[in-house]
Amino acid sequence: MQKTSETKVLRDPVHGYIHVDLQVVWDCINAREMQRLRRIHQLGGDFQVYHTAEHSRFSHSLGVYEIVRRMVYEIDSIAESLSDYGKAVVMLAGLLHDIGHGPFSHAFEDISPLKHEEYTVKIILEDSEIHRILANCDPELPNDVASIIRYENPKECLNQIVSGQLDADRMDYLLRDAYFTGTSYGKFDLERILRTIRLKDERIVVKQSGIHSVEDYIMARYHMYWQVYLHPVARSYEALLSIMFQRMKDVAKKDPDVLREVSMFHPFLFKKEPDIEDLYQMDEPAAFYGFSRLLYCGDEILCDIAYRILNRKLFAYKTIESEKDYTAICDKVAAMGYDPTYYVYRDAVSQRPYSPYSIQDNPHNILVLQEDGSIKELSEASEIVKALTRADLKEEHKIYYPIEHLANEDVRIKTKTHKDYKESTIWQLSE
Repeated sequence: MQKTSETKVLRDPVHGYIHVDLQVVWDCINAREMQRLRRIHQLGGDFQVYHTAEHSRFSHSLGVYEIVRRMVYEIDSIAESLSDYGKAVVMLAGLLHDIGHGPFSHAFEDISPLKHEEYTVKIILEDSEIHRILANCDPELPNDVASIIRYENPKECLNQIVSGQLDADRMDYLLRDAYFTGTSYGKFDLERILRTIRLKDERIVVKQSGIHSVEDYIMARYHMYWQVYLHPVARSYEALLSIMFQRMKDVAKKDPDVLREVSMFHPFLFKKEPDIEDLYQMDEPAAFYGFSRLLYCGDEILCDIAYRILNRKLFAYKTIESEKDYTAICDKVAAMGYDPTYYVYRDAVSQRPYSPYSIQDNPHNILVLQEDGSIKELSEASEIVKALTRADLKEEHKIYYPIEHLANEDVRIKTKTHKDYKESTIWQLSE
């Protein structure tokens, strides 16, 4: 693995510095597929709630890389078990684990036929700048990096470092998302956890002396989900995105000409499997431009939903207890002149702080190394976590819907036709 001429450092508000001394890592950071992540928000709809949550998938990916780098170099038992090549493979997997993400986090998967993990593997293995960089370094490098993304690497600890219950991905996004949302829910002692992680029988474990820091990490994850990731206002924004994508798919089947000016969405509406170049061109600026064009598309529902997304005219929400509640709201929405198919959105969310399984069946479990050398699953070693796993599953069932028509000016704008718009502008769109 060729070293850079000098160690590169990137300032980071969470980790202080990101350190890069491998040329292949530096080249991947500067590749077009990685740079695209600067144009993808890390948090799906939360930037509509926490106005400073404007951080990107790019910064998160660098943070994951840095935690992986520290694990493979600073934790002696891990460092000793890995070759220089193995260290590079898992650091690259941490860096590249999110390159397949579409706009708006997971909401985009309502329109995409492939999950972001599948796109990530395709970018690594197919004809992309990332693939060429990896293959030029070592012909086996793309396959080895992809095997960790797929959780299929024969060296189990490499899979766990990037994707487990106590992995670099979760540890970075909790700290980073807490920082940029201005909340304290996601904070935990990363330094203490890294100091107490060990490698035992090819599995990542935590020393018993670090168990309190892991308990804090578990609670941080639980609170961040309910206070940030599952915030009902953020979910309202994501509901509008889901409705938008569903309506676009329905219109594409019935009257595709309505969508002629949003070509950035065409591969995801009309192709069986969009390719990695289609994904590369689909970032959030492209999506927002598409929404701005839909304001004048002639389809009233698309116009209305696009206006709501662009101008934060979100749906109201209500906790529902029964089907009777749902039916009543559907009737109310229909009486307002809206189609409940698109204007009533049901959302069910649930979250456990930690869900253990038998050690043999689930390598994602957090394992605790006892003083006598034995290994216990976390809920067996911690009374706090044991109590959390016995608690009832917390669930919320909400319904999102409009409570009033948009103002007169809004209605005038959203019902303008594309023809009206073209005739009122100085410049002309290409046909």
